[in-house]
Amino acid sequence: MTVNRVHTARALDEPVCIPLDEAIAVVEHGEMDEEVGLMRWGSNYTFLVNIVRDGIRLLAIYKPRRGERPLWDFPDGTLCNRETAAYLTSKALGWNLVPPTLLRAGTRGLGSVQLFIDHDPEEHYYTFDNPELLPKLERMAIFDAVANNADRKGGHCLVDEDGQLWGIDHGLTFNASEKLRTVIWDFAGLPIPEAILADLRLLCARLDDADDAYTRAMSALLSPIEMRMLEYRIARLLAEGSFPLPGVGPNRPWPAV
Repeated sequence: MTVNRVHTARALDEPVCIPLDEAIAVVEHGEMDEEVGLMRWGSNYTFLVNIVRDGIRLLAIYKPRRGERPLWDFPDGTLCNRETAAYLTSKALGWNLVPPTLLRAGTRGLGSVQLFIDHDPEEHYYTFDNPELLPKLERMAIFDAVANNADRKGGHCLVDEDGQLWGIDHGLTFNASEKLRTVIWDFAGLPIPEAILADLRLLCARLDDADDAYTRAMSALLSPIEMRMLEYRIARLLAEGSFPLPGVGPNRPWPAV
């Protein structure tokens, strides 16, 4: 699923569409020179910031590690790692479901920095009516099963002007314990398309190679047991060949949007 360009913004009232590689370079190497504001609806401190590189100014979402609220079921200070791991996994699968996200220094210390996606905030999973989104939602459902996403709300599914589906807010992912909570149960129990299985096999092979760049990067972000369970979840999907069914306990996040 090739994505060559991305809809982002220079400012809240100045959307822009630029090459994806150019946007990634700004997120990775740009200077975070201004905080536009605090995103007040999140559980953790989340800032909308400006990042500038070679005269290109873009908006990004910055989640500093020291602004993370302690949780009983996730190790302290690791949510920004998981945001980054989600992007790396989406990229390794070739699905481009997660906006460019990197673990880097910012105005408030180390944290995850994610490219802002320009979108209509009134459009989300529960309002989608375009059948062309169905294969993309299939990939997102499997991505969430791979990442063990505990918080796939409807509002975490965005669509840009090109109809590209993006998933955001991946701090609650890659836990070693079963945590899948999502609103995307449309495909539960159905066979996984062969194209998705083929991508999962390739990802599994990469994780088997300790020298692979993806495996090394993930191992720096997650614990050894979390890495082993990541491999286990992929192997289970390949063995079963079907979309996961809702498990015991809470299997939908709250609120749903």
